[in-house]
Amino acid sequence: MYRWCTDEVEPHERFDYWREVRAKGLFGVTAELERERRADFFGEFSLRQLGGAGFVELKASPYTVERSKADIAYAPGDSVCVYQQLGGGGWFGGMRGSDFAIPNGSFATSHTDLPYRTVPLGAAGFHLRILKVPVGGIPTQDRRMRELVPKTFNDPALAPLLNSCFADLGETAGDDGSPETTTLVQALAHLALIERGIVGPGSRRGQAALRTARLSLARRLIAQHLKNPDLTPAMVADLLGVSVRHLHMLFEMAEKSFSQTVTDERLKQSRRLMREAPERLIADIATACGFESLATYYRVFNAAYGMAPGDFRAQGSEGR
Repeated sequence: MYRWCTDEVEPHERFDYWREVRAKGLFGVTAELERERRADFFGEFSLRQLGGAGFVELKASPYTVERSKADIAYAPGDSVCVYQQLGGGGWFGGMRGSDFAIPNGSFATSHTDLPYRTVPLGAAGFHLRILKVPVGGIPTQDRRMRELVPKTFNDPALAPLLNSCFADLGETAGDDGSPETTTLVQALAHLALIERGIVGPGSRRGQAALRTARLSLARRLIAQHLKNPDLTPAMVADLLGVSVRHLHMLFEMAEKSFSQTVTDERLKQSRRLMREAPERLIADIATACGFESLATYYRVFNAAYGMAPGDFRAQGSEGR
């Protein structure tokens, strides 16, 4: 992973360095800011290579960004970008079609090599994630991918799926080219193409992308509801908007079944709680993690780790 922050540069040089080395040299855009505001400029970003794509998270105080025809000629990208807005929002303009705003929590997509202008909405500045997937690395090949002017996602059913996949990528440690990460990247690219009408949701690749994203979201729904002892496939399927049969089919493509995933997550959470709150009663931890009884918790924990919860806690105490 590559990280950089303007704190590494003298204050009077920060925006100039950001504009010339980071914005133009790394991202291929032109950055502008009034001279009297440059002394207070702050920016930071991380860049990782994940599954054949570039994954960027950027935070910066307000300034104006433009990707002009000259910028594109200087640094062509030929990638499909999927944006996740995490800050106060942004405005896009200068391309074919109407200008638009992208609010906090929303998603947009575009091809890198089309002109645009963007500024943040409000004093908080920029905070966003960008997934740049090279067109040549997307199994679906269609000339329309190079005509994707910036545009928000309008299908509300896709938002939670996009959010979950982005969260999974954000939690990936370091640079990762594993098959699982590559599958996530391809799913996000194809979800963008579904939104833009290039890939049909019922096509083979469309269905594969939706399965990957729904599995990602199903796991997050499980993690959110671990405390509920009535966490069942029917409950998660209802939250996911699919049938119970379809939910089980999603987990057939994973290493663990639904019930194995629930048990594994409950055990991992219980271990975290024992480390973080060594004074807390084990019975309370078992209840907090959704185990139906203390006896069940002990039986499952011992089967998974070959020791009782108390012995695990004692090992941690000795380590401290």
